[in-house]
Amino acid sequence: MKIVTVSPYETSAADFFKEIQEAKAEIVVDVRLHASNQLCGYSKEGDLAYFVPAILKIPYVHDTRFAPKEELLKSYISGGCGFERYREGYAQEIQAKEGISTFLKAYGSYQSIAIIGTATKKRRSHAEVLKGLLEEK
Repeated sequence: MKIVTVSPYETSAADFFKEIQEAKAEIVVDVRLHASNQLCGYSKEGDLAYFVPAILKIPYVHDTRFAPKEELLKSYISGGCGFERYREGYAQEIQAKEGISTFLKAYGSYQSIAIIGTATKKRRSHAEVLKGLLEEK
């Protein structure tokens, strides 16, 4: 299974969709906790549910089972914890709910998956942690 992480933040829609297309993704799995607020711009859940199949001809799924808990996310975004603590906390959350086997059951039949996260030029995303955990498996 090939996994690529993509982020719609600080990038154009054209570059975002091109990155997914170049990865030859067969499905887009959005693991953002908040995918419907105004800050999401063109990448709101409802918009991507239309755009991904229309533009890329592949399924789009918003799956919050793989999003961090609200408290952990707020702590990281506000600067209350650094990325290493965030990474460790997120990995513990995923392991506690057997998230890797759940992900593989849901999406393991796909050869190439694009996971949408929240990375910016200044902030890393839990999507890269999820990718690492999946690659370890």
